[in-house]
Amino acid sequence: PLSPAVRNFTLNFTITNLPFTADLALPNSKKFKSTEKVMYHYIDSLLQKSGIGPYFTGCKVTGFRSGRNRENVGVDAVCSYKTNDSLGAFDREKVYHELSTMTNGVTTLGHYSLEKNSLYVNG
Repeated sequence: PLSPAVRNFTLNFTITNLPFTADLALPNSKKFKSTEKVMYHYIDSLLQKSGIGPYFTGCKVTGFRSGRNRENVGVDAVCSYKTNDSLGAFDREKVYHELSTMTNGVTTLGHYSLEKNSLYVNG
């Protein structure tokens, strides 16, 4: 059998209780690194518990951006999962619904508050 291929999907959401600062946009800054570490913890634990959990291989935060106002921070991440014929197709709607449920209807992620309609999963 063919070995599983690794595929990516993007995950975006907006945090409403983390003020955006210029250093969040700099991948080498302490603020970026510490926030990135916290995001990995939350995102990875959510995805491990989701339907893609057994196939999930991790996420990389690709950036933080200013939301509609300076109090909001947009989070962009690229996540990976293994796939092959026996695993079935990636179902981004299913992943979206599971993440939505696990974040209380896209309202909380750990100690962060999320903008209600900001979750986006693109497979």
